[in-house]
Amino acid sequence: MTKKGAVAAKTAMLKRRTFTREFKLQVIREIEAGKTQAQVAREYQLSDNTISKWRRELRQYKERAFAGRGNAYTDEARVNELERMVGRLTMENDFLKKLLQKLETES
Repeated sequence: MTKKGAVAAKTAMLKRRTFTREFKLQVIREIEAGKTQAQVAREYQLSDNTISKWRRELRQYKERAFAGRGNAYTDEARVNELERMVGRLTMENDFLKKLLQKLETES
């Protein structure tokens, strides 16, 4: 096996860690309480970049941050949510138009 293949095989065996919403919020609260980001990162064995990303997501998405199994709430998720809403509203409008036409023809 080549060196490159060995690295790929070893990487494939490692499982990516996922963190709960509560854990992420706890880490951020500790920083807001006065601990340095570097200190919290060492304590929980996280990278500074990971914590910075979590803080940025919390600022950007507030209560919607960290929705789902470690997945970030993204703009793409928001677009999908809005597209579903548009579809539902379109169906409601079509129904109401048909109902209105029916009521007008009966009068």
